[in-house]
Amino acid sequence: MSRSSAPTGSTGPTPPPREAQLSFDELGRPLRDLTFCVVDLETTGGSAAHGAMITEIGAVKVRGGEVLGEFQTLVNPHTSIPPFISVLTGITNTMVADSPGIESALPAFLEFAAGCVLVAHNAPFDVGFLRHFAAEQQRPWPRFEVVDTAKIARRVITRDDAPNCKLSSLAQVFGATTTPNHRALADARATVDVLHGLFGRLGSVGVQTLEELQTFSARVSPAQRKKRHLAEHLPHAPGVYLFRDDRERVLYVGTSRDLRTRVRSYFTASETRSRMGEMVRLASRVDHVECATPLEAQVRELRLIAEHKPRYNRRSRFPEKMHFIKLTREPWPRLSLVARVLEDDADYLGPFSSKKAAESCLSALHETFPVRQCTERLARRPSRTACVLAEMGKCLAPCDGSVDELSYAALVRRVRDTLLRRPDDVVETINHRMSLLAADERFEEAGTHRDRLASFVRAAARTQRLSALSACPEVVAARREDDGRWAVHVVRHGRLAGAGVIPPATDAHGYVDLLRAAAETVRSAPGPVPAASPEETEKILRWLESPQVRLVDVTGEWACPVAGAGGHLAVHDAVADSRRALERAGAATVAP
Repeated sequence: MSRSSAPTGSTGPTPPPREAQLSFDELGRPLRDLTFCVVDLETTGGSAAHGAMITEIGAVKVRGGEVLGEFQTLVNPHTSIPPFISVLTGITNTMVADSPGIESALPAFLEFAAGCVLVAHNAPFDVGFLRHFAAEQQRPWPRFEVVDTAKIARRVITRDDAPNCKLSSLAQVFGATTTPNHRALADARATVDVLHGLFGRLGSVGVQTLEELQTFSARVSPAQRKKRHLAEHLPHAPGVYLFRDDRERVLYVGTSRDLRTRVRSYFTASETRSRMGEMVRLASRVDHVECATPLEAQVRELRLIAEHKPRYNRRSRFPEKMHFIKLTREPWPRLSLVARVLEDDADYLGPFSSKKAAESCLSALHETFPVRQCTERLARRPSRTACVLAEMGKCLAPCDGSVDELSYAALVRRVRDTLLRRPDDVVETINHRMSLLAADERFEEAGTHRDRLASFVRAAARTQRLSALSACPEVVAARREDDGRWAVHVVRHGRLAGAGVIPPATDAHGYVDLLRAAAETVRSAPGPVPAASPEETEKILRWLESPQVRLVDVTGEWACPVAGAGGHLAVHDAVADSRRALERAGAATVAP
């Protein structure tokens, strides 16, 4: 594959180098250098959207463990405070009668908190109320970063420390100097002590910056965090990263639009997959391949996974394991399940990702077309005894002369047309069968036929889409990316042969000509199989079919049948989505 940002020695065009500037995410903002505004609210209810109002705002501004200032005000809710709220907080209607309304209190608080990181215990509640009233006043909400002490505590505090993560429980754990009592300022002061206590706990496991605090997970061990330096050499660019162990074996391959940020997340972010934690513990180096475009990165990822078969990648490791349905070329053709495509002029349907899906599709075809299912090669004039399938009317029985060559050939032509162009015969036959079964309340059998039909429709649509692109010697397409530059891809027989981004102030036609000249030479593959893995070609197809892609040039004919299987996909996708939703709902219902 050729690309614009090719390594030294490549003949591909190279864009001017981009200047790199460290972001806050890379540098990290030390917690000791940040100013935090710890806020707490008292309200008349649990939801501002349902009419609850703020009755008190309390806040404490701290930096480096030192209190810089405090803010406290009662707020007139302009409505009666429910008696149980008054009992809980001690705030009565009389107390707030002469207090400012939220229209005055909110601007004062926002001025106090300007430039700070907001902190609250159960932050979605407090910040949600503040944002609600800011929107109600048509006041722009400052771009506060928010720290939720309750969320962090749930990742740090164990049952041995406290029975729960309520503010009162945490205040006892960390020996807060103020006892929370459902008054805003007192609760804010207690939250300050809890915040500092959490900082102490987290500092011992290497959390020193706001970025690490916000992404902290107890499942990311100190040993993982100490390996952050493995990402320091990576660029802010799309590409592929490879984790290697001390024996140079590839452990894991991944891709990202931003290599450095993504790889750093394995050491500092909430990476909760246990196998990824195990992988990081074994890693001693991270290599990378910088790519011109995200699509090139996705394709390179697939190729590297197929090449190295990393133990911690679960998908795409064995693209060679495929299954096809073959309509044989012989005197009495049949449908056969095969593992690869040969240059034998036969017709193929697939590839299927699993043998089970291929067998389900084959059942749908056999139910529709009574072609023979025996595996022996029959002579042009066979003289054998018919099998039980013939007696059941599921085979025309060429073996005993029950059907002549012309009639059987006509049936085979219908099968070939179904595989390559029109799925109507299978769709109508299976739908009719499903209707009969449903009418007899044989719903389980109807479901089996539905699954067979879905397997067939998806396989036929996939075959038609892959075959159409694979047949094209070359497709060149471009799309304007978010940064305003044009990404260009050269696709040959379904394989990504070249990728690049047109540099600013560069002649676009000249750049595309250079990219095409430097692109990989690709020979066509037999049958419907692209010159790449089917997964690679499908990623290319999704990009080509995405909005705003412009075809620069097409060599050959890139087209799918008008009445092809793709027109039936929407129905089966909707059914599959509904089944998954029902399964999730059922799992949630029975969960303890």
